[in-house]
Amino acid sequence: MDMRRAFACTMLLAAMSPLSASSKLYIVYMGGKKHDDPSMVTESHHDVLTSVFGSKDEAMKSIVYSYRHGFSGFAAMLTESQAATLAKCSDVVSVRPNIYHEAHTTRSWDFLGLDYDQPREDSGLLQKAKYGEDVIIGVIDSGIWPESRSFDDSGYGPVPARWKGTCQAGQQFDATSCNRKIIGARWFSDDMSDEELKAEYMSPRDLSGHGTHVASTIAGGQVSNVSYGGLAAGVARGGAPRARLAIYKVLWGPRGSGSHAGVLAALDHAIDDGVDVLSLSLGQAGSELFETLHAVERGISVVFSAGNGGPVPQTAWNAVPWVTTVAASTIDRTFPTLISLGNKQMLMGQSLHNNASMNISDFKALVYTRSCSMQSLASSNITGKIVLCYAPAEAAITPPRLALPIVINRTMEAGAKGLIFAQYDANILDILTMCKGNMACVVVDFEIAHTILTYLDKTKNPVMKVSRAMSVIGNQVLSPMVASFSSRGPSVKRC
Repeated sequence: MDMRRAFACTMLLAAMSPLSASSKLYIVYMGGKKHDDPSMVTESHHDVLTSVFGSKDEAMKSIVYSYRHGFSGFAAMLTESQAATLAKCSDVVSVRPNIYHEAHTTRSWDFLGLDYDQPREDSGLLQKAKYGEDVIIGVIDSGIWPESRSFDDSGYGPVPARWKGTCQAGQQFDATSCNRKIIGARWFSDDMSDEELKAEYMSPRDLSGHGTHVASTIAGGQVSNVSYGGLAAGVARGGAPRARLAIYKVLWGPRGSGSHAGVLAALDHAIDDGVDVLSLSLGQAGSELFETLHAVERGISVVFSAGNGGPVPQTAWNAVPWVTTVAASTIDRTFPTLISLGNKQMLMGQSLHNNASMNISDFKALVYTRSCSMQSLASSNITGKIVLCYAPAEAAITPPRLALPIVINRTMEAGAKGLIFAQYDANILDILTMCKGNMACVVVDFEIAHTILTYLDKTKNPVMKVSRAMSVIGNQVLSPMVASFSSRGPSVKRC
């Protein structure tokens, strides 16, 4: 250490005022641990902050998290000047304002060649890996719904002896919520405001469902007779169905938002708890979790999602070179929906409607309103009719998956019988899940939409009917390709 810099740092910090109204949460990263004893690491954090506030009591009040297991650092309430001076200290690697992260099926794993029931004489990768037996996967997300059948622990042996984690109790979550499948759970809310935690479970229980979905996709056990309203029927399971799960809840609220400080606290504990793999389906533009390097140094594989910012380029998040960052892709399954025009022409869109009561088996009048704006809908009588409209042209500002729910609500309120929604790629499950409600809703690409428009222009009283959706799998379906909603490179971030 440069003793002159350290002395100057101490003198400047000592002159600063205590915690004030202008304080906000900062993350102070100090690199690798200098002590094996976690209490000594935390004590070193208190020493630095005591220099800031002039008293140990004030220092301890300011600290929110002490990162002391996998690496050294802390999250604390600081003024801008305090943060700036801390950044000049020789023991400090970086000081950054806290930021917030957002949360980023029955056939996926079979499509990838990880067949569960492959004959033993033709054993595949999943069988050779023993279905992930006793691998401990840490999921840093929005928690878990432990009653899900995907997390049944029947047939599991004792929890691996190397596991050092805990099952942290809370609201509607106690020690019995963990089992031999969900072997541990923690929650981190000290960095969140009361408003952000409103209506939440103060426990590892999942409010938004995102964490449960991610955990079951990774390591859910086999669940038979699963479907989406009768579509995509089959057996749902995770990629490593015999793996164990360790849950770290850092995302809160129905939209799944959490702060960087809490994510780092989860990462710090997961390293010490003994996970083998870490999954983080979250991100924030302009930020990277450099601290994951400490997990990789311990032999922990770290897997991120690339993000949901597509199809715009240079939107991939979590692009540090020591982690695996995965884009979303299509598989060999589609949900074709037959559209019949009044001139006997038949076209194909996609939807998830399998409800006979929503089918349009009789021809209905067809109208075109371009973007289904409030003005265009108000100027047209669409009651009982099928409406064709396009996704907003400014896809980077309002992507189709965000625009579609708004369009559905508008057309339903205006009395439409059905909606044909045109956008650049009809093969998007993320879009299809939005295409639901109390009326038929079909997604088509621009080519199909142009054909419909041509029919509209040439016909005095255009009509259309829509059939129920079907499930189709196999080589005849174009796949795989990066899903349109998935973020794309190249990354412009520097390590």
